[in-house]
Amino acid sequence: MSSGSGMSAEDFDNWYSDMQDSVAQDAIHQRHLGLPPRLLSSSLLTWDGIAEVVEALRIEPGNRLLDLACGRGGYGLEIASRTGAQLIGVDFARAALGQARALARHFDSVDAEFILGDLAGTTLASGSVDAVACVDAIQFQPTAASFGEIRRVLRPGGRVALTTWEAADPADERVPARIRAVDTEGGLAGAGFTNVVVRERPQWRAAERAMWEEAAALDPGEDPALQSLHDEALRVLPAFDAMRRVLATAAAAG
Repeated sequence: MSSGSGMSAEDFDNWYSDMQDSVAQDAIHQRHLGLPPRLLSSSLLTWDGIAEVVEALRIEPGNRLLDLACGRGGYGLEIASRTGAQLIGVDFARAALGQARALARHFDSVDAEFILGDLAGTTLASGSVDAVACVDAIQFQPTAASFGEIRRVLRPGGRVALTTWEAADPADERVPARIRAVDTEGGLAGAGFTNVVVRERPQWRAAERAMWEEAAALDPGEDPALQSLHDEALRVLPAFDAMRRVLATAAAAG
């Protein structure tokens, strides 16, 4: 899913349903992002990027990890399998949650549950999780309410890692408005986080470019998921260099 999509929960349900049986689309993601076949992705975080998120979250066995806007669940399941965390995935697309629950069967060691909710309303209790990962999703609702919800559900001292895109120039109208609104440093600091660090990740961006170039050149045939990927590539590539890829990390103030 591109960084500028303006889709509703129903749109996402249809999008996830289309990709459920698209082996070809999954293969493109896995090849360019370096992901194993068991990690079904609808986002653009690389295999090396997962290791960086794990390091940033500093999770201990038994900690509760929230995968916010979890999609098909692969990233949260992989992080939990590496760290021994108890996983709770939250998404507003029911089709995504169904696929995440099915995928969890391939991660035998992970204690996982997946529930309906969104970026600004997880339904979780305050201070109930030790870490939050939000992979390539905060741009869909980059509001004070979203950053505030992350802070609310984290225990004091808990950590968050967000991967997303920001505009190189917020005034550049080639960049989708959703991305021009993203300010991870300001959003996290405004929500009461400390030790906020935002780092550019050009190596992740290079993998994305290669993926989009392949997708733009392919013939999608009758595969709706490939058609969606192809169309998205044609939208993304013209303004590709106007956006930067970032990993933002922070700690919840005590």
